[in-house]
Amino acid sequence: MFSISERILLTFESNPNKPLTVHITLRGITWNHTRGLLPMQATAQRYHELHPEIEIIWEKRSLQAFADESIADLSKRFDLLVIDHPSTGEAAAHGLFLPLSDHLPAEFLADQAGNSVGKSHVSYQMDGKQWALAIDAATPIAGWREDLLERAGEQVPQTWEELLHLAKRGMVAFCGWPVDCLMYFYTFCINEGETPFGPDKERVVSEEVGVRSLLSLKELADACDPAGFSRNPIQSWELLTLQDKVAYCPMAYGYSNYARPGYSRKVLRFGGLVSRNGKRLTSTLGGTGLAISAQTKQRAVAVEYAQFCASQDVQIGLFTQAGGQPGHRAAWLDPENNRQTRHFFQDTLGTLDAAYLRARFDHYIDFQTKAPIPIVGALQGKLAPKEALSQLNALFRSYPAR
Repeated sequence: MFSISERILLTFESNPNKPLTVHITLRGITWNHTRGLLPMQATAQRYHELHPEIEIIWEKRSLQAFADESIADLSKRFDLLVIDHPSTGEAAAHGLFLPLSDHLPAEFLADQAGNSVGKSHVSYQMDGKQWALAIDAATPIAGWREDLLERAGEQVPQTWEELLHLAKRGMVAFCGWPVDCLMYFYTFCINEGETPFGPDKERVVSEEVGVRSLLSLKELADACDPAGFSRNPIQSWELLTLQDKVAYCPMAYGYSNYARPGYSRKVLRFGGLVSRNGKRLTSTLGGTGLAISAQTKQRAVAVEYAQFCASQDVQIGLFTQAGGQPGHRAAWLDPENNRQTRHFFQDTLGTLDAAYLRARFDHYIDFQTKAPIPIVGALQGKLAPKEALSQLNALFRSYPAR
């Protein structure tokens, strides 16, 4: 039994003068940023060069749609999907994706597991199956403008108190996009000593911990420009590069693109989160995985392309060079990748390794879409923290399988 690649090579060798024409087309959906789109286009183009009769066309959707658009609908329209790992529960429960552990070599999956960035690889596991490959890794990290901090006579904050001091000087950008506020809420609950979605299936967290977490997060939001509530991570990093006053963002999902000279007006530096209550804040894992629709008619080609994208060599080289933020650990440790990003990867890897893995129950994406409403309400002073937490826990209890 020959693989797709071997069959193509045999065809070409037997007819070297006969041009190969495209007769297999796969469609993929990713998200709208250099980090999300360009590496997929680059890998698709290179794969086409190696397999001329196969074409992979990538489309894009907004960052917000990436967070909350139905994967059930997308899996009907696309062969390949770049997804957020909380979708894994829905995919597994309804058979939306191809279980890659049934189609990929055991040694390849073992390499993926052994070279995971934090919990990225296991985040796509459910019911004993692997539903996507971790091609991208991310978590909220801190970023700053070295020139602006130096000009103001300030250091990169290391503690919560130092962060608030810098915020009161008007030098901190709060990335307060609703879904990100929910991620920070998880972070502060962990810092207060309670992991969200614990054994008590009637609540996300206890009232005591939840209220303290909201009050602490509100303290930071109050010290920053309220315009931050309208900014997602991309807009927050762009803000730091486009103006010359705000110097620091304490936590937003990291983008190595802004650490690459020539990408934006100013180059940013990135690192871990500040310490609070005597310990580093624990961020909430993000990143993306490459999944294959269970409805694809090109199963073998899709599997081989997914393996190509997630392979160590492609992740270290082509994927990262095209603006991607790889999911393979070897790419994060690669000296050249770090040289080109002012050490973005090595300086933030520890934060990725410690990151919290979100819940992934069947209806979690719906929960994640609605849960930020009371959280943001509390942070903006429109809702008492106790009432916000009551609404959050009531929403959680409304899902039958959790």
